[in-house]
Amino acid sequence: MPRLFLLLSLLIAFSVSATPKTSVVVALMDESRSIEDKARDGGRKPAEVMAFLGVEPGMTVIDVIAAGGYYTEVLSRTVGYRGKVYAQNPAAVLNFREGANDKAMAARLSDNRLPNVIRWDKENTELGLAPDSIDFAITALNFHDIYNSSGKEAAVGFSRFIFNVLKPGAVFGVIDHEGDPAADNKALHRMQGGLALEALLEAGFSIESTSGVLRNAGDDHTKMVFDPSIRGKTDRFLIKAVKPK
Repeated sequence: MPRLFLLLSLLIAFSVSATPKTSVVVALMDESRSIEDKARDGGRKPAEVMAFLGVEPGMTVIDVIAAGGYYTEVLSRTVGYRGKVYAQNPAAVLNFREGANDKAMAARLSDNRLPNVIRWDKENTELGLAPDSIDFAITALNFHDIYNSSGKEAAVGFSRFIFNVLKPGAVFGVIDHEGDPAADNKALHRMQGGLALEALLEAGFSIESTSGVLRNAGDDHTKMVFDPSIRGKTDRFLIKAVKPK
């Protein structure tokens, strides 16, 4: 597959990094962040991810399929009091595992502890946001579920819904578990980064760059991502896709 080979090459050729801002690092050290979230930071490197994707104070952003809201809170602290964060989840994600994500998000937002966050219980196909109104979007560890369960066309469609609500020039950050072309990636909850690039390009995005900040050479892509030996430490691609101006 020549096109996929080219896209995989892009993942390597355009891989860049960015220096985290001190203000974000300090905000993430806040004692009000949960112990569980801080324990995830080692594998998720939130300050580095925010720097690479260009998230700035005052932005209006959306955490797409936010689940329990780890990145929702990271975004909240990054955009600050002048910014706004939509924490979006479809019903299926909120109801998963007897409502675990619903309960986690409710606890995270209880007592108005993240006042710049708006809980947004909407379907991916009906985001209910005005076109060209959002400065930044991210989806973390979700793209593979859409692609593996419903195919490339569904992944392209999902990406187009995000594309439509973003302002021209805005970034869509995509993080996911890297897969192997010879493996059963659906069973492993993985996908090839090249396939994600291909879907994003078809949806209308341009690819500004990718980052190796979440890469882990110790993950050989053969284990299911929930395997205790690799959970939280999978080899992950990070894509910075941009809506053209």
